[in-house]
Amino acid sequence: MREIVLDTETTGFDPESGDRIVEIGAVELWNHVATGETYHVYINPERSMPEEAFGVHGIGPDLLENPRPPEKGEVTLKDKPVFAKVGHGFRDFVGDARLVIHNASFDMKFLNAELKWMGAPLIPMEQALDTLAIARKRFPGSPASLDALCRRFGIDNSNRVLHGALLDSEILAEVYLELIGGRQPDFGLSTSAGTASGGAEDWRPTARPTALPPRITEAERAAHQEFVEKLGENALWTRA
Repeated sequence: MREIVLDTETTGFDPESGDRIVEIGAVELWNHVATGETYHVYINPERSMPEEAFGVHGIGPDLLENPRPPEKGEVTLKDKPVFAKVGHGFRDFVGDARLVIHNASFDMKFLNAELKWMGAPLIPMEQALDTLAIARKRFPGSPASLDALCRRFGIDNSNRVLHGALLDSEILAEVYLELIGGRQPDFGLSTSAGTASGGAEDWRPTARPTALPPRITEAERAAHQEFVEKLGENALWTRA
């Protein structure tokens, strides 16, 4: 099963009020195991960023009317592609995989608004799995933010100084695996994606090419046979 753990960063809270996506980060899982495949893009929102967002997202103030010089480590957006230039590539990466998102309604609202504006197919809401809802169901009354869940599960999020979408999706992937039962819910029995047999879901045990050698002696075998014969014809070992 293919899943995409996803996070977005935006200029605000409501696309219908003109807010836009400025960053998308995503991590691919196959049968709950990270494949190493990721998706990450910065996007020019074609509008000013609120100044309070710069220290949070690590995005420079180049889209303000009177921008200050970007500080070290800040990303500027005016030279980045607009969503219409990356939307089809993002849609192709996602495909029909389940999207694992913290507070899914927020990100899906923005993603589908952007896709609608460029005339691309929308993503069905039922394709998304909300880890915030899972956390609230598992731990009612407890904090369910990403940082709070990292503390609960002992996940290191010390690098989460800036809320970058790719870093947050990588952290969310760890949180998600804990929420569904641990980092290796299938005890590591899954094979990786792209095997010759078509992936982990097609794996089946096969017969050994060479049988294991017997571990009992002939004397033990004869003693067992003698014991079974004494049990009569209805003994379990004598049934066909």
